[in-house]
Amino acid sequence: MEILRSKGIIIPSLILGFSLVLSSLFISRSLVEIKKQDNVLTVVGSTRTRVISDQVKWRGEFFRRVLDKELKSGYLQMSRDKEELIKFLKENGIDEKEITISPVFMEQVYNENSSQTREYILRQTVEINSEEVNKISNIAQNVQKLIDRGVFFSTVSLEYYYSKLPQLRVDLLGNAIEDAKVRAAKIASATGKKIKSVKSASMGVVQVLSPNSVEISDYGTYDVNTIEKEVMVTVKVSFIVD
Repeated sequence: MEILRSKGIIIPSLILGFSLVLSSLFISRSLVEIKKQDNVLTVVGSTRTRVISDQVKWRGEFFRRVLDKELKSGYLQMSRDKEELIKFLKENGIDEKEITISPVFMEQVYNENSSQTREYILRQTVEINSEEVNKISNIAQNVQKLIDRGVFFSTVSLEYYYSKLPQLRVDLLGNAIEDAKVRAAKIASATGKKIKSVKSASMGVVQVLSPNSVEISDYGTYDVNTIEKEVMVTVKVSFIVD
């Protein structure tokens, strides 16, 4: 009976002792990991540069409002308006290959009085894609001569793009990392440490902004309203410090 009692005491004691050893090993490992984390400094670096848009997209539309009995003549008028539009664009040096004109879209004008004659709006859109940014911008701002010819034309949008963005993003990455290194060095020196090497780096989204803008987004921003733009690149870098 004494032997059994001893075994009954010894076995739980062994289990308790083994658990304590495992716990101490786990705590020690945790302390090592925490200590390792203390030797890593993560900062975000960024850089900006200005670029000039090298592509432009100009979208406009022309239309006619006609009664249902005038639909046939309305379509004929739209055809003449299209010819005048193309003529105007060519006169201003726009290549016909840069011009895309949609088919005629027709929509009924809503009228609460169903007894009145039905009216329709006939509409076509035109899109010009060009690398001659300044020329297209000037034409878009001076369409009065086209309107004087009887064409009901209006600009829908005028958008500017920079086609070399993928390469520029790569070129700016080094500058952003260098900025992160400078920031990390200042932070480390304030704590009596020095940065040794880069542990990891991840690039953030690219921001294409209007000049001096601070309206950035977590998902990236692309301003299309200005010819001159600022491209901003960020990078998150983790440094080993000692």
